[in-house]
Amino acid sequence: MMIAKLSRNFRRLSAGAALSLLMMTAPAAYAETPKDTLVEGFAIDDIITMDPGEAFELSTAEITSNSYSLLVRLDLADTSKVKGDLAESWSVSDDGLTYTFKLKPGLKFASGNPITAEDVAWSFERAVKLDKSPAFILTQFGLTGDNVTEKAKAADANTFVFTVDKAYAPSFVLNCLTATVASVVDKKLVMEHVKAVTPDAEHKYDNDFGNEWLKTGYAGSGAFKLREWRANEVVVLERNDNYYGDKAKLSRVIYRYMKESSAQRLALEAGDIDIARNLEPGDIDAVSKNADLATTSAPKGTIYYVSLNNKNENLKKPEVQEAFKYLVDYDAIGATLIKGIGEIHQTFLPKGQLGALDENPYKLDVAKAKELLAKAGVPDGFSVTMDVRNTQPVTGIAESMQQTLAQAGVKLEIIPGDGKQTLTKYRARTHDIYIGNWGSDYFDPNSNADTFTSNPDNSDAGTVKTLAWRNTWEAPELDKQTKAALLERDNAKRAAMYEDIQKKFLANSPFVIIFQQTEVAGYRKNLKEFKLGPSFDTNFVGPIAKE
Repeated sequence: MMIAKLSRNFRRLSAGAALSLLMMTAPAAYAETPKDTLVEGFAIDDIITMDPGEAFELSTAEITSNSYSLLVRLDLADTSKVKGDLAESWSVSDDGLTYTFKLKPGLKFASGNPITAEDVAWSFERAVKLDKSPAFILTQFGLTGDNVTEKAKAADANTFVFTVDKAYAPSFVLNCLTATVASVVDKKLVMEHVKAVTPDAEHKYDNDFGNEWLKTGYAGSGAFKLREWRANEVVVLERNDNYYGDKAKLSRVIYRYMKESSAQRLALEAGDIDIARNLEPGDIDAVSKNADLATTSAPKGTIYYVSLNNKNENLKKPEVQEAFKYLVDYDAIGATLIKGIGEIHQTFLPKGQLGALDENPYKLDVAKAKELLAKAGVPDGFSVTMDVRNTQPVTGIAESMQQTLAQAGVKLEIIPGDGKQTLTKYRARTHDIYIGNWGSDYFDPNSNADTFTSNPDNSDAGTVKTLAWRNTWEAPELDKQTKAALLERDNAKRAAMYEDIQKKFLANSPFVIIFQQTEVAGYRKNLKEFKLGPSFDTNFVGPIAKE
């Protein structure tokens, strides 16, 4: 009776009070989550900022896709296509350089401000001028701080015109516009929070384009609006009643930071959360056997990899890089650590994308690795560190590699940290080895091919901060091939070009790619319409309802 009474009272609480009660509930006395609230247990410690012009993490992508709108989105019914979001229609000029988008009529931001083509143009402008990590998705079309107002502009209140520098395949351009960096922000609202800055090496302009405020603020028009984010604790979304599409079924969504798989499973079983997002193989089995629970899964275009920083004199040697690829126990990892949540995959294009190479040439071979280390001049091995986010399965993979590397004399020290700590160090290029994951920014092979091979300025001041740049690696020939493949309109020829790039990358790169993710979630059976998408920015919570 006490739990039933608590549940009834819970539904009458404000969002803040409900959240406080959720966070304080003792493990021995779980309350049923409110009927109008979805609670997810999720390892959200990778979130660094909520500004869509800056954020580039997987968890943030999911929040942004549920709270901001785009011109176009991936069509989940056919992922080879896009469909209109804010855009009602679009056309491409005969020369392939100009894209004209017509906005749907009567659109509003969550603030109540009208959505106009000027908001779209300014969103492009601020992303380019902020020049944060994801900006390259737009600047690769020739946009710069000097020309963006001419290349991305409003022709009238409902018409946005985007001019690119080359006649790219239209599918490539449109797929890039599905990335969260192309989210449309409320210009009028953000301008009220712009902070003046003095131009210097880090700030090219005299204001921050609202970046400081948007790190925790919100200026979108999606199905939900961001109410609150507390780092390593919680994200709270509330339904946006100004949303122009199908209104969200629930009033709010709460993402509770929960790192451990077992804790998520126990909370799910007790009814303290509705969805568990980071279940390990053993807990997935337990959930699947519970009559009150169910599991769902979806292949993700997310690749898990180990990268070697070429600033380290030992790690920059090609023979050492190849030796590391022979010092991973892929079979054991596949059978235990990623069972049910991934499959061994050693190339940078995930299965399902054009040109993906389905070859796994490397196996654990300590003798071969020792031979390569001797050839590199380090026959007795060396000492090195690895930065590891303290979640599974990456921690388990790091520990497995620590053991297999030791067999060849390489002494690996694991440096654990949360997502923010490890990412910040990785982006500063101050790591030795980093283990992490990478999800495609858009459904086109160029997304991964570019970030793993392109590095136009390898200096620490470089602004194109791809994964190749983060690991101080230059591959000009592969980059040249990648750029050529981007302009090839014949899909069969284009696929063959990407296959060739991957083969060369496998043989000579500082990346040890281990597996492709299968996302799995456990959920309570009273949920309806809960589905996982093909990417983290297609995990939509708007359609979810409760019985």
